[in-house]
Amino acid sequence: MEFREATRQDLPVVLALLADAGEERAEVTEAHEQAFAAIAADPRNEMLVLADADAVVGCLQLTYIPGLGQGGRERALVEAVRIREDRRGGGLGAELMRLAVERARGRGCGLVQLTSNKRRSGAHRFYERLGFARSHEGFKLGLDG
Repeated sequence: MEFREATRQDLPVVLALLADAGEERAEVTEAHEQAFAAIAADPRNEMLVLADADAVVGCLQLTYIPGLGQGGRERALVEAVRIREDRRGGGLGAELMRLAVERARGRGCGLVQLTSNKRRSGAHRFYERLGFARSHEGFKLGLDG
């Protein structure tokens, strides 16, 4: 397995993973192109993939947030964690998260945080098995329409 930054060539597969579309490739729009370019150009953002010899099998985004808490150290925000549906259950998700935590630790982050949809109880159990604690209640405000 290879853990690396995503390239533009990975974008259709990453979008398919985010859409939970299995091995299919998702249509890349101009908005996706712009978002990917912004992530790639920003030293505080990383779109990362886990790939075997044949294909990308997982992804996540890490965003490093500066702050005054944690002794002034950055915190790492994990988003968009996905493992290809036909590869779930074999430990790849745990490996992907382990590698992301190590990456954040290597950067000097004081903590790693994430949010998960309240309806995803299986994901909640997964994150708790990895040592994540339910420490805060999250809120979101949609800005569309």
